[in-house]
Amino acid sequence: MAETTSRVQAVPSGPAIAATRGKPIDRDVLAGVVILVLLAAAPFLLSTFGHVFWLDVLLRAMILAIAAVSLNFIIGLGGLISLGHAAFLGIGAYSVGILADFDIDNGWLHLFAAVGLSAAFALIAGLIALRTRGVHFIMITLAFAQMLYFTMLGLRQFGGDDGLTINYASAFPAPFDLSDKTTLFYVVLVVLAVVMFGFARVRSSDFGLLLQAAKGNERRVAAVGFNPYRYRLVAYIIAGVVCGIAGFLDANFTSFVTPDAMSWTSSAELIFMIIVGGVGTVSGPVVGALLFLLIEEFLGGFTVYWHFWFGLFLIAVVLFAKGGLVGFLSRGRRA
Repeated sequence: MAETTSRVQAVPSGPAIAATRGKPIDRDVLAGVVILVLLAAAPFLLSTFGHVFWLDVLLRAMILAIAAVSLNFIIGLGGLISLGHAAFLGIGAYSVGILADFDIDNGWLHLFAAVGLSAAFALIAGLIALRTRGVHFIMITLAFAQMLYFTMLGLRQFGGDDGLTINYASAFPAPFDLSDKTTLFYVVLVVLAVVMFGFARVRSSDFGLLLQAAKGNERRVAAVGFNPYRYRLVAYIIAGVVCGIAGFLDANFTSFVTPDAMSWTSSAELIFMIIVGGVGTVSGPVVGALLFLLIEEFLGGFTVYWHFWFGLFLIAVVLFAKGGLVGFLSRGRRA
């Protein structure tokens, strides 16, 4: 088995080879640590200078960053581009909203429902979608997400297209009161840190290297005795569960959930964040999420067509910084 594992690790090229050299990963992880430290200091700094509004922007960005990191897990390591990943955001959010609508505010039950339903949906969708590749995989994930989207759109008892107001935040024992904005901020920050460095560990593990190997040459991985389908299915379920947790946190932040949260445009925004920050990097999705929200707030104050300018920015990143901003800065330092 040791010989087989070494043969699989010899397969990857590009990202997997970079993952074994150390220095690029160290810079990437270091950037993640710096970002987390700055975010941890943000509530104090913003309250000191009287810019409390931006605390909500950062909180929203961190929640989207968790979802983007989960999508980066299957795109960056497995090469699986999903256009229906935001469905898990909706599942996590509606798990809170529907239970609260029945006057159930138990936070552990909310979290268990978000994780369990996200895992079940990922298993069902993954069993079918992962038998395909390329554009077929994209379309099947989109089809599953759209089925869920239109289902929630038609359920008038849970708000339909008007959305569902959440009257009860997820109740946890003290000091984890998610109805308190500062407490929720640091809970989200801790979850983001765990997800980021969990991704870093998996990326350099045998499991992560095997996913990257299958992305580069699936037949060679199968030839040495591994089943890429099973590993991809596990990765898809993990990504769905993490995104479901992001939806759970988002519901407690906004106290509102709408079917638009699981639309294909929301999934596309997550992909934008990953591309801007850097596919397969630890800090890239966080950088992309922060830039996306900051650009939306700044340009949204000047024009309703801010997506046009963000599109130009995305084109510039794709043309001149193909590894995303994190990859571009890493290359600049090495040069």
